[in-house]
Amino acid sequence: MSHPSRSFLAVALAGLLFAAGAQAQNYAATAPVDRIAAVVNEDVILRSELDRAVANIRAQYAGKETQLPPQDVLERQVLERLVLMRLQLARATDAGITASDEDLERAIQGVAQQNNMSVDQLRARIAQDGMSFAEFRNNMRDEIISQRLRQSFAQGRINVSEAEVDAALATASAAASQQFHLAHILVGAPDGATPEQLATAQKKIEGVKALIEKGEMTFSAAAVRYSDSPNALEGGDLGWRGLNEIPPAFAQTIQQMQAGQVIGPIRGPSGFQLLQLVETRTQAAGGGEQVTQFSARQILVKVDDKTDDAAAKAKADTLAARIAGGADFAKLAAESSDDNATKRRGGDLGWFGADTYGSAFGMQVAALSDGQASAPFKTDAGWVIVQRSASRQVAAGNDNLRAQVRETIGRRKLEDEWNRFLREMRGEAFVDVRDAAGNSTSPVPTGPAPTERHKATLTREQEQKSAGGN
Repeated sequence: MSHPSRSFLAVALAGLLFAAGAQAQNYAATAPVDRIAAVVNEDVILRSELDRAVANIRAQYAGKETQLPPQDVLERQVLERLVLMRLQLARATDAGITASDEDLERAIQGVAQQNNMSVDQLRARIAQDGMSFAEFRNNMRDEIISQRLRQSFAQGRINVSEAEVDAALATASAAASQQFHLAHILVGAPDGATPEQLATAQKKIEGVKALIEKGEMTFSAAAVRYSDSPNALEGGDLGWRGLNEIPPAFAQTIQQMQAGQVIGPIRGPSGFQLLQLVETRTQAAGGGEQVTQFSARQILVKVDDKTDDAAAKAKADTLAARIAGGADFAKLAAESSDDNATKRRGGDLGWFGADTYGSAFGMQVAALSDGQASAPFKTDAGWVIVQRSASRQVAAGNDNLRAQVRETIGRRKLEDEWNRFLREMRGEAFVDVRDAAGNSTSPVPTGPAPTERHKATLTREQEQKSAGGN
């Protein structure tokens, strides 16, 4: 299943929400007084950052404000996103992951091109939306660094066996045209959760489901208010997925569900979740399965009798630094690559499928944007740097179909592992949340169970109405 590039609006809103650490420091240097909203390890999130992010979310929901949770719940959701982004940026810094000015310019040009704009028109649009271009650049840089951290995380962690591909292909002919729009609500439970923690999480998710079944809240509104998933503020939306992108445990059940139906609670490694089938669609008959092909260049530093792993890694890191500094990739490949078959072409690999050079290589290329170069990663031949040039959709033959199936299974596995990584990183971090007056509220309050909180809200509203009547 193809995945279109995110629109300008999506990119801009992501940038608005995820404020940069550098941006916070710049603001702190110019603002005379600004309270701390949270301490994240050795860093801070300022109240002004949180206020701007919340205001941006409210702007997204203009005319649909009733879908948003109460202010305190919304602030907690947004602050949690800011905390996660700050932790990712810190982890990336520790790993030496950066984004050069050249990377940033290519990304901005890409956003403009995706929206049929020039960079000047993009700048004007951003100003029209009330955001400075410098702030947009900072946020885009953070997005690039976060993507590279995810790309680095995938190395050596995600493997798709031939048996998994065979099993997926066995059902592909019957289900190739089916696609499912899904949403979920997650109530998280820590790794190694105690029976008491599991019981609390299960009680909460059951309370959420009861609210939905009674019609007191829509699924989307409940996700915004109660879900612990990073996509809570999008109403838990998981987007359109083919069967190969759905965990096998759910795939058969989902095929039998009706639009709007909710299943769960389902116990998983992350906690308990509810899953909703929003809608289904079928590809046009005769349209044929489409697969993704990539055009890319590579630089290979071999590990052999003359060059051990450490020396090869050091050389690859040096070459990657030169690329980040603006060196021409093709010229560097012609000068320094150990792959004799491609170095005379500036490392050009031509067009290839996702697993032509192995699933690990394919996942690296798939994670890149056009024009972006990877960090060095290890293969059987040595250390590789790859620069993606372009991608395209082509009709699937048998070999291409296997590659596409492998890619979608790998993407699903990466999503699960990445979410687990974020939970672990969050659990290990020191996070001290402050109230509006700057006082510590740690440990972070979890609040009453959903049904209790909802009833309490109704009770206060009834009391206010009654008081008004008197």
